[in-house]
Amino acid sequence: MSEPILIPLGMNAKLYFGSAGVIATTEIENAIDVTLSLEADSADVTTRGNKGWKAEVATLKTCGVEWEMLWKPDDPAFQAIKNAFLTSSQVSLLVLDRADGEGPDADFSITNFSRPEPLAEGIKVSVSAKVAAWREWHEAA
Repeated sequence: MSEPILIPLGMNAKLYFGSAGVIATTEIENAIDVTLSLEADSADVTTRGNKGWKAEVATLKTCGVEWEMLWKPDDPAFQAIKNAFLTSSQVSLLVLDRADGEGPDADFSITNFSRPEPLAEGIKVSVSAKVAAWREWHEAA
């Protein structure tokens, strides 16, 4: 009999923060919905011999993370992210698919720290972060 396939759930994913230059170890427990975006630019390498098809190859990669947090000024993670935005400094982030899972480990610049204030909901902050210094793709333990 085969083993059941385990489907990772977003609620089990982990987002960690820390000081720039070192691997992040403190969980951002206040994170709500996290989106990890991994993309690559492309270069056109089309030749006449490609039979009318455009040819492209991947070049520079980009990594971005977006998430929401409750507006909690006394939360250490909130403070670290807010301060990184206000001072244009960097923060270490580790974005994993589960505890001891896999994902990017890098220093990030906080490029968005917006506060929508809907009438019937708790105040949240929308955060966007982009890689400033790549360390590694953290592999599952």
